[in-house]
Amino acid sequence: MKRIICLVIAFCICFAANTQNDTIVLPKPKTIIGIASFYSSNLDGTKTSTGEIYRNSKMTAASNQFNLNTWVKVTNLRNNKVIKVRINDRMHIKMEHKGRVVDLSRTAAKELGDQTGGP
Repeated sequence: MKRIICLVIAFCICFAANTQNDTIVLPKPKTIIGIASFYSSNLDGTKTSTGEIYRNSKMTAASNQFNLNTWVKVTNLRNNKVIKVRINDRMHIKMEHKGRVVDLSRTAAKELGDQTGGP
């Protein structure tokens, strides 16, 4: 199995507002370096942790490191290609123990430029 070494930065859509002077304080992005893999093609049409139907054609990913519905930026450290995906599922706990940070949809993995192996 060939894996993608990646850098993942989360862009949380939640923020805190200071009501005294109406300033918005955004949380610091969370950066993780690890391994990205991609979903098996036979999972297309199955239910995700958010309740939606998984589609290989969408720019989504599974991760246990980020909140559901968080948008993350994934960088392939071999070719510096960058994509943004929404976390809509959780990985199997065994995958996390193997060092995986995200499990990308097939389309996301293809755009990242390395889809020569999978789970």
